[in-house]
This record gives sequence, C-alpha cells and structure tokens, in this order.
Amino acid sequence: MAKWVYTFGDGAAEGRADDKALLGGKGANLAEMCALGLPVPPGFTITTEACNHFYAHGRQYPAELDAQVRAALDHIGRLTGRAFGDKSNALLLSVRSGARASMPGMMDTVLNLGLNDETVETLAAESGDERFAWDSYRRFITMYSDVVMGLDHEVFEEILDQEKGRLGADLDTEITAGQWKHIVELYKARVMEELEQPFPQDPAEQLWGAIGAVFSSWMNHRAITYRRLHDIPEAWGTAVNVQAMVFGNMGETSATGVAFSRNPSTGENRLYGEFLVNAQGEDVVAGIRTPQAITEEARIAGGSDKPSLEKLMPDLFAEFAGFAHRLEAHYRDMQDMEFTIERGKLWMLQTRNGKRTAKAAMKIAVDMAGEELISKEEAVLRIEPASLDQLLHPTIDPSAKRDVIAMGLPASPGAATGEIVFTSEEAEEMSSAGRRVILVRVETSPEDIHGMHAAQGILTSRGGMTSHAAVVARGMGKPCVSGAGSVRIDYRNEVMLAMGQTFRKGDVVTIDGSSGQVLKGAVPMLQPELSGDFASIMEWADAGRRMKVRTNAETPADARMARSFGAEGIGLCRTEHMFFEGDRIVAMREMILADTESGRRAALAKLLPMQKADFVELFEIMAGLPVTIRLLDPPLHEFLPKTEEEIGEVAASLDVKPDLLRRRTETLHEFNPMLGHRGCRLAISYPEIAEMQARAIFEAAIEAGKATGAQVVPEVMVPLVGLMKELEFVKARIDAVAKDVMKESGTRFDYLVGTMIELPRAAIRAHVIAEVAEFFSFGTNDLTQTTFGISRDDSAGFLETYRQKGIIEQDPFVSLDVEGVGELVRIAAEKGRDTRKGIKLGICGEHGGDPASIRFCEETGLDYVSCSPFRVPIARLAAAQAAIAARAG
Repeated sequence: MAKWVYTFGDGAAEGRADDKALLGGKGANLAEMCALGLPVPPGFTITTEACNHFYAHGRQYPAELDAQVRAALDHIGRLTGRAFGDKSNALLLSVRSGARASMPGMMDTVLNLGLNDETVETLAAESGDERFAWDSYRRFITMYSDVVMGLDHEVFEEILDQEKGRLGADLDTEITAGQWKHIVELYKARVMEELEQPFPQDPAEQLWGAIGAVFSSWMNHRAITYRRLHDIPEAWGTAVNVQAMVFGNMGETSATGVAFSRNPSTGENRLYGEFLVNAQGEDVVAGIRTPQAITEEARIAGGSDKPSLEKLMPDLFAEFAGFAHRLEAHYRDMQDMEFTIERGKLWMLQTRNGKRTAKAAMKIAVDMAGEELISKEEAVLRIEPASLDQLLHPTIDPSAKRDVIAMGLPASPGAATGEIVFTSEEAEEMSSAGRRVILVRVETSPEDIHGMHAAQGILTSRGGMTSHAAVVARGMGKPCVSGAGSVRIDYRNEVMLAMGQTFRKGDVVTIDGSSGQVLKGAVPMLQPELSGDFASIMEWADAGRRMKVRTNAETPADARMARSFGAEGIGLCRTEHMFFEGDRIVAMREMILADTESGRRAALAKLLPMQKADFVELFEIMAGLPVTIRLLDPPLHEFLPKTEEEIGEVAASLDVKPDLLRRRTETLHEFNPMLGHRGCRLAISYPEIAEMQARAIFEAAIEAGKATGAQVVPEVMVPLVGLMKELEFVKARIDAVAKDVMKESGTRFDYLVGTMIELPRAAIRAHVIAEVAEFFSFGTNDLTQTTFGISRDDSAGFLETYRQKGIIEQDPFVSLDVEGVGELVRIAAEKGRDTRKGIKLGICGEHGGDPASIRFCEETGLDYVSCSPFRVPIARLAAAQAAIAARAG
C-alpha cells in the first residue's frame, strides 16, 4: 500500500531533512527538527505525491489517504492527550503548505482548525481566557472562509473596522471577549449571506476542506507566477503539513515571531528578527501590527521604545538563540525560523535556509568559509549566479541632495527611481510600455507578485522587516522600503501623502532600500564597488572554473565595463553596430547606392579609417586578450531610410534623387531578411566589404600591438556559413588582405579565421567546415531561430502560452533548448574536433549569460562563453559551479 502520510512528534519522525522531494521543505525540516530533539508541535505531512495524484485524478484523493490521515490524527492525539472532533477535549490544528522550494506567502494556510460553536466554549474554559478563545475563533472564520470557501478576507476586515469604530478601539487587543463573540456572529451571518451556506461546524469537514485548499493553492495565480519567476517545476507539487495548534495569542506570556540566524539583508552574524506579544503568526508577516525587535541591540538601533524579546523574556530568548545557533550549525547555512511561545513554553514551528540579498549571500558564504563551516567550493556553490545582478547596478550617490519625504524600514537594499503606481496591474502595464515604476501599497499580499516583479522597487506604509513585501522583494533583488508609517495612501484617488505633500500616480520618487528613505524625484546613482566579499567569491570561482568568460561588446564603454567585471576577451564584436552613426551611415549609404565596384570601394575607403580606429581602441582595452570580430551580418536594407520623410532627408544629404533611393530600398527589401541576403552571402556578393573590414582589423592589430606591447591575435568570424565553399571563398579574400597588410607594414602577425555556427546545416556539416574554419562560435540566438523555425522578435506571445500549457518549460531564447539546439551544438563540437584537433569552441548568443545554458556548455567541453558586460560575473560564477559539479560527478 502506498504511504501518503508521514508523522512526527515527541523526538521521533518518519522523515528527515533529505526527504524534501517527498515531504516538501517545511515537512522535511519539521521532521529533522523533531529528530534533533527540538520542541516541535506533533503532526503529520501529506506528501507531494498525494498532490500530484490529486491533480492527475480530477482533484480526487488517493483511496488510502482517509485512513492514513485518521491514523495520523490519532498519533497527534496520543502525544497531546486530545482528540480531534472531541467537543470536551478538542484537538485544534494548523494546516500549512510546504513545497520542495520555499515559496513564501504564495500558497495557503489555515490556523485554529477544529474550532466551532461548541469547541470555542471548551477552549475558553480550558484556557481560562474567554477573550483568547473567541479571538482565535474569529481568526479561523476569516482564514477558512477566505482560503477554503472563497470569501475574501476584506469582507471580514470591513466588519472589524466598523466594530472598532463603534467601540472606539484602535487595536485588536483592546476588544473584549463579549465583543469578539458578537463579531463572530456578524462573521457567520455574512458567510451565510454571501455564500448561502452556513460556516461548517464539523471538524472533519473543515480538515478536508483545508487540505483540498492547500493542494488547490499550488495552482493559484500567485503560485504559478512565483514558480515561473523562480523556475520551479509544476510537477514538484506541494505537501500539506498538519500540526497541533500552539497559541501565541494566549495572553501576555505568549508571543509569536520570525527570526533569521544571520541578518538576511547584510549577512552580519547576528540574530535578526521580530515578534509580537499575544499574537498569531500572520500578525507578524501581514504588517497589521508593528512588530518588536528580538534582540536588544536591534531595538536600540531601530530606536524602538517597545521591549525586545531579549529583555521581555530573557530565558526564552536564550533558549531560542541556542536553537538558532544549533540549527545553523546542523544545516550549515543561515536559517529562517518561525516560533511561538504559549504561556512561557517555546515551540519551534519552522526552519529553512533563509532567503537573503545577494550582498548578504556573499558575506554569509565568505564568513562561513572563514569559520570552516563550509569549504571555499561550497561557498561558491551557495551563491545563485542570477542574484549577482543585484550587485551590479547603481546605488544612490552619497553626495547627492536627498529630499526625504518619508522614512520606513530598510527591507531590501539597493535604490530605485520610478513613477508612482498604486496597483500591480498598473505596474505591469507601465513596465511593459518601457516605463520605470515604484509600486506603492499600504501592504503587499501574495496577489501582488506580478506587480512587484514588474516594478523597480516597492514602498509600503505598513509591515515590518519580515513582512510579505520585505521577504519577496529580497528574494527578487528589488529595493524595498516597508512600514513607512507617515505615508498616507489613498487608493481611490490615486494619491500618496507624505510630509504634507501630495504625490499622484506618475510622480517620480526614489526609494533607498538600504537606509529606508523615500526621496522626492530622481536622485543621482553610483556604480557599485565590486570588492570585499564579492571579490573573494569571484577569486574562488575563477580558481574553480575551466571555461573562459568573454563579453559581447563593440563600444569602448562596454569593453571597459566588461573588463572591470573580469571579462577575458571579446567573444563577439558586431561590426554593423559601428556603421549607424554620423558620417559612417552616410558613407555606408553611399556604398549601398553605388552601381559599380569602384563606386563601392570609394565609399568603403571613407569607412576604413573609422573601422580601424574602433578596432584599435578595442584591441588596446583588451591588451592582448582574444577579440572575435564578426564581419558585416545584417542585410543592407537595414542601413537605408524607411519612411518617405526619411527618404527625402537622406536623398538631400547624399545629393541624389529620392526616386533612386526609393528604388534601391525596394530592390533590397526582403520578405524574411533573417533568412536572406546577409552574413557571408554579402561578402560573396560584395567581397570589397569583407576586404575593407579585414584590412581595418589587421592594421588596427599592428597599431594596438605596438601601443600596448601585447601581441594582438585577432579572430575574424564569418557569419551565416552553411557551405564549406562559402567560408573558403571569404577566407581566401581575408588571407589575401592579411598578406598585403604584412607586406605593406613589414610586420608579421598571427590571426584566426573562423565561423559562426548558426544554421543547422553548418552544425551537421561541421567536420567539413572545420577543414577551413580555425574556430567555431555558436550563435545560439540564430541557431535557435533556424532550428525551431520561429523568430525571437515575434514569438514571445505564443511561447508564453506554450509555457503556461506545459508544452515547453522554458523560453528557448532565454535558456538553451538542450535537447534540440543543444544536440546540434554537441554534433558540431564533436565533428569539428574530429577534423581539427583542438579547434577553439565558444558560444556568443544571449545564452552565454544564462546559468543553465552555461552548465550545458561545460558538459559539452566548450572553451569559453561570451555574454553582455553586466552578465560577465554571473557567467564566471555559473561556469565555476558547472565545473565543480562536473568534478563531483
């Protein structure tokens, strides 16, 4: 019989930490904490396999699940001395999700399950606190109605706000037992009114409703969006964790909190977190009440007058701090923990590897390596390559004038400027139109995931450092300022009030997630300092990787930026980008309009010194590092004007008749230029273009070599080759120019001529092409287009539909299609090496900066990857991780 349920409690557990695929992260870690002897409320986990069965069988449970759940409930009952459904000795439960990968706030939770009109009275009598019992019941009705029955929690918030106003109460804690009892009756009446059914009183019905809701939440909109953003497979499913309830809202000796074993924003080795007295867990993360600091040091630093846990409950604080240290040492990573104190008894509810900023991840990894908790290679493996993007963008210039309009909590570091928007839908819409926005909310909820992703940064008026906005923003690497209490937000009129000033939708503000400041207008930014922990990780990564990392660059600014990020040469210099400015485009158009070879050569002679100067500067910046220069690739019509107005202006500047220019444009027009007269086809039709470019490259190499004292060995790349004879023809022209330049200059130099593998035919015939080519560079953008028969410019819409419907897992233009396009790369690499032993192999498409694609490149044995400048550190780290993983087998 299949086992769908695993129990834990009282120091024993049926699972362990390495069962995450089966029990989810939360369930596996609850079992591990229990086995370690930590105080964990007893419970059981329904496996991720049950979730997959649920979806594979029309949302039906496995036949054996009911009996296994009942047996597990008896297990909890034996450990707690209670019975589920017993009116006089009721066992109350929490029901939580728990996917394999942490998805904070994305799926559903139900607390206080098992309460009804009878058990609430029993709870009141047992606890001796009637107010606590009715507070718990109203929470249960709100949460269950929302999560299971589909009645939005705002319906209940509206009732509560009205009653608070009537009673003159500011805080929930001021409401008495009798008043909560009345509010519960209002809640139940609203459920009946809205849903035309009573609130369920049967605990068994409640439990199965909650289990179904948790499974169903795996496919809710926010969970789907989160999985897409974090590449979490749908097939993983979620587990369901059912535990005996422990209550942090049982008076002044009870509390609940969230803490990290190290600071998740800075990485400092200090306990960091927040708690609330007389509260339940959702109160801390939802931002409904302002939480208190756990440590006295943090309280003082935050300027709070509310006592810390360290001061308020020193013995329990010391016990918790000991658990935090023990868990971090056990898991060998920074831990994110949830706890509840019930009348002076500490319970551990969760531990997991904590989400952190890239800056914090660097510091934690380097510090733990220094503490010999992990090795340097493990430190390298701990850093998510894509997260480095957080460190490579501007921060506020410290000398800039700051017009501070509000202060909040520094919830996620970094700075961002943008136009104010008040809804996630507006954020997404304006971002897709190319506008930079700051999402401003009273507080965010899991439904805001798409808007947070689209925004440059997030500002909330409520919530703490462990609120939803803070946790999700840190995970995304977005700057966030939370809990800016002086800010007043009016959604209806789309207005934000701060420091007596009115800010409307579209007004520009800047947020500084490192200081918590909100600033009026745009503020100057500075490039980051890539030193300290970053430099250490990069040094260890470079020591561990095999592949080289180059950059795609054709401007001096990009080349210098890439060098500062550690690029080891240029893997793709697109020469066509050098022809679109000023006098260059004029000379280019003269060349295109010329009717004779002599006319074309005359125009190209004007371009020669410009091309040469470009190459000299690039060669000097790279100072002897390899530079791969791609000959002219796009079709000639791209250089000609398109509208009638442009044709008239250009004709006048060239002193030609508009009709001539129009006819030439029409002659060069192609239905599908991607597959047309471009690349090596141009060099065969007009060899003089390739000859001019070759001369510019070789003369520049000589000049730069003399200037820097570093020998330049240029790599000349011929694009779009499908036939060996195409490359043979163009290479002969390049070789002839090289011979002429050597003779004219009296200087000998080395150079390589190779090709871009971007056509399936080139990959299949690579063994023949390698007879001529001295290197291959895989142009995976075009190779993906020609393999799939789709255009990356037009396919985004239907590819996303494909992804949503499970036809593809990833956009093949984002992450390399290993099975198809990757197979062509493997074929070409093997065939190329068969013909030319030691042939240099690299990749220069956008995939060169994608960690998953880089892993494939390592497995295939390529010599280097090339990517945009800002992705060079990402590629260096990903290449190291791929090499370390390959060595580990």
